[in-house]
Amino acid sequence: MPNTFTQIYIQVIFAVEWRQTLIGPDHKDDLEKYITGILRNKRQKMIEINAQPDHLHMLIGMTPDLALSDLVREVKKSSTVFINDNKWVRGKFNWQEGFGGFSYSRSSLDSVIRYIKNQERHHAKRSFEDEYKQLLRKFDIAFDSKYLFHFRAE
Repeated sequence: MPNTFTQIYIQVIFAVEWRQTLIGPDHKDDLEKYITGILRNKRQKMIEINAQPDHLHMLIGMTPDLALSDLVREVKKSSTVFINDNKWVRGKFNWQEGFGGFSYSRSSLDSVIRYIKNQERHHAKRSFEDEYKQLLRKFDIAFDSKYLFHFRAE
């Protein structure tokens, strides 16, 4: 869009279906590169990404010509096909429905990047569920805990 100037930074978080730990360390880099390629093809900018065994964080710079929900839908759909085609998991891989999207100012980017890079250290102290709820509270987003995550019945 000519003469349109924006600065939109969003941290996106979404989980593996049933909160299963299916993203292994041997496939983490390939998944992150693949998802970065999806963003690049959609003319969006990947600033930071970190795939954890049961969820994924990414910080993106967005243009205003694409809806966040459309972008996340494409990332989840394409990466699901990529994981399943490469047979990285026994059975079928899926991402859980929904996502969290949190906007940041340019002055906050360094701390958000550090936060995303240090996920392993964060999760040594706090579960993903607790971390996610804390972000929702920090951003004053109303939620009902029973609808946040789907867990497979044991």
